[in-house]
Amino acid sequence: MDKGAIFRKLHQGASAFIIPNPWDIGTAKLLASFGFEALATTSAGFAFSRGLPDGGVGFETMIHHCREMAHATALPVSADLEKGKGDSAESAAETIFAAEAAGLAGCSLEDHTGEADKPIYEFSHAVERVAAAAEAARALKHDFVFTARAENFLWNRPDLDDTIRRLQAFEKVGADVLYAPGITDIGMIRTLCSAVTKPVNVLAVPGFSVAALSEAGAKRISLGSKLTTYAFGMMERASREMLGQGTFEFARDGMPFARLQAMFSPDER
Repeated sequence: MDKGAIFRKLHQGASAFIIPNPWDIGTAKLLASFGFEALATTSAGFAFSRGLPDGGVGFETMIHHCREMAHATALPVSADLEKGKGDSAESAAETIFAAEAAGLAGCSLEDHTGEADKPIYEFSHAVERVAAAAEAARALKHDFVFTARAENFLWNRPDLDDTIRRLQAFEKVGADVLYAPGITDIGMIRTLCSAVTKPVNVLAVPGFSVAALSEAGAKRISLGSKLTTYAFGMMERASREMLGQGTFEFARDGMPFARLQAMFSPDER
């Protein structure tokens, strides 16, 4: 069974599974060692690791990063490819081909334009892009799980009706998984999940649990940039301790050096 098929099967479980988002090879290997069944890249996390804002990484650089991530572990890896290679439906299809060539088991594409004054693609154009991407995914030799994202709630458009309308249209034209990040109300998530038949990915937020999200109908729970911002937050906390108190107690919470050394050392057997 190829990685795409393994990844697809994970969405068929009785409850939702967690797909964490590493931002480099080291964190991918680390998370894989803990027992997660699949991984997803984070566009924001990768950008922050390079000292860039979210959306500041070019497509070719992002694909190169995805190739490294896909080959860093035996787990299926899905990629956050933002809006993809470009704005057109043709570029959405090209994005799928590039993702598959990078060794990914799946990827997501957004209906966010990247433009501050007009952040969301017009409905019909957004659907055309998803249709082209879905058709490209079906043309691949290996199974590939394509996720279509409706970004309203991340861009100050908290319109649940329009979000559901978009996800229903994305489902109709062939998306495998549906995702509307930024929703923080469990009732809204339940309404959204009941409005579609394809698996729904939900972005984890404090106050949610796997059990609650599964009961609401979610099949996949991703972390987005949350692990990255948590790591950066711990760096900030350690820095404040050193500069403010002159102490180094933070080091007690670090993973043992020897454990990381062993984990990342080549297998000599």
